[in-house]
Amino acid sequence: MSDNAAELNSLARRNVAVLTAAQALGAASPPIIVSLGGLVGQSLASAPALATLPVSLYNLGLALGTLPAAMIMRRFGRRNGYLLGASFGIASGLVAAFGISVTSFVLFCLGTFIAGFYGAYVQSYRFAATDLTTGTTRARAISWIMVGGLAAAVIGPQLVIWMRNAIPSTNFAGSFLSQAFLALLAIPIILQLRAPKAAPSEASKENPGRTLGQILRDRRYILSVTAGVISYGLMTFIMTAAPLAMVGHGHSVEHAALGIQWHVLAMFGPSFFTGYLITWFGKERVTATGLLLIAVSGAVALSGFGLMQFWVSLILLGIGWNFGFIGATVMIADCHTPAERGKAQGANDFIVFGVVAAASFFSGSLLHASGWQTINWLIFPAVAFVLVPLVWRAARTKAAVPTATP
Repeated sequence: MSDNAAELNSLARRNVAVLTAAQALGAASPPIIVSLGGLVGQSLASAPALATLPVSLYNLGLALGTLPAAMIMRRFGRRNGYLLGASFGIASGLVAAFGISVTSFVLFCLGTFIAGFYGAYVQSYRFAATDLTTGTTRARAISWIMVGGLAAAVIGPQLVIWMRNAIPSTNFAGSFLSQAFLALLAIPIILQLRAPKAAPSEASKENPGRTLGQILRDRRYILSVTAGVISYGLMTFIMTAAPLAMVGHGHSVEHAALGIQWHVLAMFGPSFFTGYLITWFGKERVTATGLLLIAVSGAVALSGFGLMQFWVSLILLGIGWNFGFIGATVMIADCHTPAERGKAQGANDFIVFGVVAAASFFSGSLLHASGWQTINWLIFPAVAFVLVPLVWRAARTKAAVPTATP
């Protein structure tokens, strides 16, 4: 191995460690918002159908923040972009907590909306892990970043439980103040990120790569984006409604928070080995398995309203999301050149999280109008829509699956 290659490998390992730690803090915000957004919204909103609006606005902020985040990071570098993202995280927690303290639904919604901008940067950590990786090592790098979410799965829900009554007479404001504190803690970690030198193919003006329109017409790219949309969209669609559905069927707020905690643990726990599964079996097969697990989670949810049925369904949903979303991310990373990175990744996240925002908005109103079971019935046609072309592509690429020991 040349000295330059060894230096790049060392830098890649350092950046993965930094991004994993930053992910542990940044990914703790969504569980706080999802666990409490609907419940706080229910107490502050003027109509029951608006209860999940704060969670939906988080997803909207995430969608709207993806393209500006991509442009800012392309212009000023990933580290500076991530520092800006952390400042959004601090502001969002403070605004949401203040909104609760003055019983303002509008201010609370503004806080969760700003949190979405922070989420747009946190979501790109997984792509930052691929900057210095190629081939099968990409899947493992992405998986390790997602491992940081395992810590977030513990941190977020536990802060909900520990801090919900930290401020007397203002329930849940303490949980959102802790969200701001986590974003503050992320800043010294992000400062440790080191950018690689631009590769000649990426820096050359003579090789700008394909236009965005050409990328969007690429069949592989379309399938990859669709797989990510279905995996993340269905997960958000179900997870947004789950806490309200649990409380509505007689379970406690603590049980709802623990259900989300188990769900988020299941979302990120498999990341220890998802990269290796992709190396052994191929990204299309792992993605398809994730979609099938999401369908099984819907079947469990339809079997009844007991606590274990909610929890098992959420756990299966989390594992399915992990396989589906990481697999789709690796598919996206293999669809573009370094010169096309910003366009391809930014467009992917804009599409994925735009649909996620719509699913979140629709979830609350559908739960109020039609109930928990209707929401779960919708899983099956969505999964079937992408599963058929995904399985077909997996069959075509069977010969290309790596056989070397990872």
